[in-house]
Amino acid sequence: MMPNILTINAGSSSIRFAIYETARPPLKLLQGKMERIGLSDANLVLNARGAPSPIRLNVEAGDHRTAACFLMDWLDGQSLSRTVMAAGHRIVHGMLHTQPERVTAELLAELRRITPYDPEHLPREIELIDALAQRYPQLPQVACFDTAFHRSMPRAATLLPIPRRYEARGVQRYGFHGLSYAYLIEELARLGDPAAVHGRVILAHLGNGASVAAVRDGKSIDTSMGFTPASGLVMSTRSGDLDPGLMSYLEQTDGMDAARFQTMINHESGLLGVSESSSDVRDLLALERDDERAAEAVALFCYQAKKWIGSFAAALGGLDTLVFAGGIGENSATIRERICEGLQFLGIELDAALNMGNAAVISTDAARVAVRVIRTDEESVIAVLTSHLLGLDAKQETANATTH
Repeated sequence: MMPNILTINAGSSSIRFAIYETARPPLKLLQGKMERIGLSDANLVLNARGAPSPIRLNVEAGDHRTAACFLMDWLDGQSLSRTVMAAGHRIVHGMLHTQPERVTAELLAELRRITPYDPEHLPREIELIDALAQRYPQLPQVACFDTAFHRSMPRAATLLPIPRRYEARGVQRYGFHGLSYAYLIEELARLGDPAAVHGRVILAHLGNGASVAAVRDGKSIDTSMGFTPASGLVMSTRSGDLDPGLMSYLEQTDGMDAARFQTMINHESGLLGVSESSSDVRDLLALERDDERAAEAVALFCYQAKKWIGSFAAALGGLDTLVFAGGIGENSATIRERICEGLQFLGIELDAALNMGNAAVISTDAARVAVRVIRTDEESVIAVLTSHLLGLDAKQETANATTH
């Protein structure tokens, strides 16, 4: 049987996973998502290749380690799991790493050391690596870094304007969503868009976490997220960029310490904080006619996305292609329309019917800028990187050649 790769993508309250064949392009055999980890109504949703409908299971998942144990127990009962030859993980913060790396004791020690750089994601990701290593000690594991795509950014885009001594400790702008951006650029090239290789592209990954990236000739030159994934444009529950004086003000007036501030900007802000009702754009669009707070939250999201696109067009010296991705970017025609409204001076013009239909290309034929909607697939990038690093793709090609 063909060797398969297990991919794992851990969020703050979810775990997405998939099993891929080591084919080119990788073939997804199974995908699933464990949601609402830490809550009483946690659940596991599974989609198997060829199955008529998804399977939904209620699970006991008080934390990520419990969730991982449940997931491994379930996988152990599936014949497909016996073909898994390696596991690939999305690691949100990789600092200066530019390539995926096999998980070793040394790498794990480094990840534990840098958890203050991303306390929202790294501890959970390390927990999952540890859980798999304990259950399957012989299974190779690979770390795929979300920051790696942005290591091509020029120095001016990585510097933070604070005392230089902090740079020696790794305090700089890193950028995130790199696995998604790598997929989008590869897919753009596959679709035959010349801007993917020789041109100016803005990628907008708009989901619960949201960011925008400026790409020239296939390389990242800037991105909205900086030192942590909480920065940049407003998100579902994350604040995005704030005046740094706000923390001092809240400390003096509310007695807010750093831990409480961290919780606020990551879990209580963004669309949820402004609307005071929901972090989901779909809910806010349904409420906006009768709820001013919901309307303001949507307006803020679209306004900030518009500003980032405009500023990155300036950094790029123009624009050839704009790509929308992520749950909001791929599915909300209304949000795409409002973001692009007023950007005609850049050459962006949407075809209303194509946009409403979530077409692959939603710009008019006469527009100078191609506007595309691409469904991103971070897990397939993890599968490819893991397979290539471990040489599983080469072994499969040899096996195929021998067979034929």
